[in-house]
Amino acid sequence: MSLWNKHQIFEKNSFILLIGIVVVIAIGGLVEIAPLFYLKSTIEKTEGMRPYTPLELAGRDIYIREGCYLCHSQMVRPLRDEMERYGHFSLAAESMYDHPFQWGSKRTGPDLARVGGKYSDEWHVEHLVNPRSLVPVSIMPGYPFLAENRLNTRDIQSALSVNSIVGVPYTEDQIENASSDILGQAMPDTEASDGFEERWPSATIRSFDGNPKIVTEMDALVAYLQVLGTMVDFSIYDDKANSR
Repeated sequence: MSLWNKHQIFEKNSFILLIGIVVVIAIGGLVEIAPLFYLKSTIEKTEGMRPYTPLELAGRDIYIREGCYLCHSQMVRPLRDEMERYGHFSLAAESMYDHPFQWGSKRTGPDLARVGGKYSDEWHVEHLVNPRSLVPVSIMPGYPFLAENRLNTRDIQSALSVNSIVGVPYTEDQIENASSDILGQAMPDTEASDGFEERWPSATIRSFDGNPKIVTEMDALVAYLQVLGTMVDFSIYDDKANSR
């Protein structure tokens, strides 16, 4: 039997073919998996990343509840057209505190990984209430009820506790004061804001929906949108790339 005909052994004997498939998959699996056992973490730590505040986490839950992730991804691919439109490509560390992550696989609307700080709070509120008032061709539904619904803070402490179980580094103090910190971030003229500032020194304190008297679901969702892509200083990575 010539060298070129040896493959007939696999073609004519399904059992040998099956063994060959298992061996090849096993070798490939070991090559991919084995190195991970020698790494303390597969995610490179990035300066500036922090867990979501209770208000931002509540906003993220509303974002998921309303199905925003079905039309908006949160991952900038390392492609030239994407980076020219959205900015630096996404880093794994940016999703290290997301359970589950919001990368997405479909874009009916634009990617939101870098939307934080791109528009004002007022713009987000108006866009969520009536999208076509700002983007006439938008097919996004309106969410005016978010500005009317008072934010439910009953389960926020449990939400932080569950996230801490899966590795998000919330402190006991942050978990214990989660409900108070929601008020502290969205109502800057209250005593709660002082404690919030101590526990979350890098977070923004302001009324996100423009109504400082109550904390609404609009407050939470806008707070979440405004923090997306703002924790990492990407100029550091741009400087490194330019110096090469």
